Amino acid sequence: MTNHWTDLANADVVLVMGSNAAENHPISFKWVTKAKEKGATLISVDPRFTKTSAKSDIYAPIRSGADIAFLGGMIKYIIENKLYFEKYVKLYTNASFLLNPDFKLPGDNGGVFSGYDQQGGKYDKATWTFQKDANGVIKKDYTLEDPLCVFQQLKKHFSRYDLDIVSQITGTPKESLTKVYKAYASTGKPGKAGTIMYAMGWTQHTVGTQNIRTMSIIQLLLGNMGVAGGGVNALRGESNVQGSTDHALLFHLLPGYLKIPRASDTTLQVYNEKYTPKTADPKSANWWGNYPKYSVSLLKAFFGDKATKENDFGYGWLPKADDTGNYSWLMLFDAMDKGSIKGFFSWGQNPACSSANAGKVRRALSKLDWLVNVNIFDSETASFWKGPGMNPSQIKTEVFSLPCAGFFEKEGSITNSGRWMQWRYKAVEPVGESMPDGEIISELCHKVKTLVKEKGSKFPDPILNLTWNFGPKRHDGSLLTFDAHAVAKEINGYFLEDKDIGGTIYKKGALVPGFALLQADGSTSSGNWLYCNSYTDKGNMAARRNNKDTSSIGLYLEWAWCWPVNRRIIYNRASVDEFGKPWDKDRPVIYWNGSAWVGDVPDGPWPPLSNETAGRYAFIMTIEGFAQIFGPGLAEGPFPEHYEPLECPVEKNLIPGNNFRISPTVKMFSSKGEGEGKDVFMSCDPKYPIICSTYRVTEHWQTGLMTRWQPWLAELQPSMFVEMSKELAADKGIKNGEYCIVKSARGQVEAVAMVTDRFKPFKIAGHTVHEVGIPWHYGWVTTAEYGPGLTFGDSANLLTPTVGDSNTMIPESKAFMVNIERKGV
Repeated sequence: MTNHWTDLANADVVLVMGSNAAENHPISFKWVTKAKEKGATLISVDPRFTKTSAKSDIYAPIRSGADIAFLGGMIKYIIENKLYFEKYVKLYTNASFLLNPDFKLPGDNGGVFSGYDQQGGKYDKATWTFQKDANGVIKKDYTLEDPLCVFQQLKKHFSRYDLDIVSQITGTPKESLTKVYKAYASTGKPGKAGTIMYAMGWTQHTVGTQNIRTMSIIQLLLGNMGVAGGGVNALRGESNVQGSTDHALLFHLLPGYLKIPRASDTTLQVYNEKYTPKTADPKSANWWGNYPKYSVSLLKAFFGDKATKENDFGYGWLPKADDTGNYSWLMLFDAMDKGSIKGFFSWGQNPACSSANAGKVRRALSKLDWLVNVNIFDSETASFWKGPGMNPSQIKTEVFSLPCAGFFEKEGSITNSGRWMQWRYKAVEPVGESMPDGEIISELCHKVKTLVKEKGSKFPDPILNLTWNFGPKRHDGSLLTFDAHAVAKEINGYFLEDKDIGGTIYKKGALVPGFALLQADGSTSSGNWLYCNSYTDKGNMAARRNNKDTSSIGLYLEWAWCWPVNRRIIYNRASVDEFGKPWDKDRPVIYWNGSAWVGDVPDGPWPPLSNETAGRYAFIMTIEGFAQIFGPGLAEGPFPEHYEPLECPVEKNLIPGNNFRISPTVKMFSSKGEGEGKDVFMSCDPKYPIICSTYRVTEHWQTGLMTRWQPWLAELQPSMFVEMSKELAADKGIKNGEYCIVKSARGQVEAVAMVTDRFKPFKIAGHTVHEVGIPWHYGWVTTAEYGPGLTFGDSANLLTPTVGDSNTMIPESKAFMVNIERKGV
């Protein structure tokens, strides 16, 4: 989230799209309710009339997979009706930047941007660039009238997204589109703010990243970034997803969103030069220009005294990914299925249920030599070998199950969706032989180090030189006890020698008070530069619990800690004009008092833009200092374009001038024939005419691993169901409560029919199209224990396809095609 949970109460308009906050993030809805009590308008856009829809002022149905078309129509509406916040757009976005004359839009190029290589399925981005003057500074047209400026290209691009086309694609009635557009666009003026609450309903698509990009463009046009009650706010599906991402859960990142080294990044100098952006504009803060300070401090945290200037601070000990290597989730299980991965640690997860095309994943697990499962309960992953369709006598995989402690049985931190790092204390001791994750990892680390010392290794340096100072040690080097506070301090970082910075002396061993003080010379360490300031000599900032708010807008600056440097609203310098005066005088995030910023922690100490010499542009993390309406960093285009899901009910892309039905850069997997776990897809096929989407229920969590074991929750939601409209049920001869079979080209699940008014048929390009929904919380391990005759209810992901977003490789689980029949027919 660019803002935070409590800030939702400041919004004038709340758009909930790609999520069902009232049911799946119920505590968050407290703040939406507060906003409504102050007169805010709540908009719900969803294929299904949800609990959020029931609380909304405006509801609009939408076919799953049509979000860019819906939002693209809003961009057209905002621009054509001149509802954008013009001064904000000129001051803070790259709308005025002049583009390369050779750049082409999809409408002029058959559905793809200029530079597309059809054989390789990717873009050469040479034309996705800006014109520059003799000094290397980007040329701008602040009138926004030059046909090559970003604003005019945006206007031209989305001019094709008229109400008729958008309605045909989305299934949303034109009057509903207009009502949503008018309400949300009303926030494009000083003193108004609109916010978006989205979740997996936007991300789990082949165009998931571009879904969010489209909304980001809307927020920039309306001036909703950096302000109270605004922002682009992801509702994370688990309490520490944000924290795990910050600390490099994803394969292509190191902690703090540093890049994973590639094979061609042969030295630290090559690596730092490659990933350190440079700007010729003196008014750009270009904060990523500090990249070497963060990379070297990370290496010092990894390797301590063993990391020296002479050995590149241990850079050579880091693993290097192949230059074009893709080690994402889908790719790993594809490689596992092909037999090239022999061992797998499954830690705090249940991929046999949570992964797309779960049948393929279960088959892949059977090809391993060994599997280590770390979890609090048994799962479909740990016991895959005795699951449906498996013959244990033919499976070679040796499975080790390590019981770990639950969150209330261990101490440590979580970082929530709003970037708030909050410390959790241990409530009770772990039961039985279970151990906290930190203790398990520490023991494994010690055993591996001992093994390498005793038996050697082809490359021992990374293992033997790794620091592990997370508690008192025994004589053999193993930890006597694991100390979560020691980890938190290493993440924050230390001064490793006495240092004079700007006349202030920082002593060796002191915790670094903020990332602006990290150095590239090896004199500081930090396990994650973004978290530098979280644990200082003043104490554990994440453990703070002062709920007094002095801001009047719910910043709560002394409750827990928020990255970066306790800043609660990112890009808050855009909440003021060029003189430092708030756009919204009643809800100021920061303001300039003539000598300093007051309010939230500002996005940098520089004075306002009106100071010609010392002022800096507001968006400090971009190279140019401006928010990117034109974003050349993404795989499938610098502007979003509607493409259909891999499986869909239409034969072609209905956007004028677009000859590509699906994203031209999507990663495809394939295998021959239909059936369980096959990489096949069926689009516009009469065998699978119904759209299906997965969703959550309040009573269960994730794949149900923690909740399906609880009898009272299992009683409330005992097994798999399929929700369908009354019209579809009548067509299929299915009654509420009857047992059904839901089939896709990859597998099938049995489910109870839930016939409701919450789904309605869509009219797509003149044809009636039905959509159904299924929860993804179930599996075979526990389901049979509850309810009369409920011996079925396996994972929804037995149906979903193996296909991923071009940028993140997140699977497309929210739009695929199925058929339904009554069981026994």
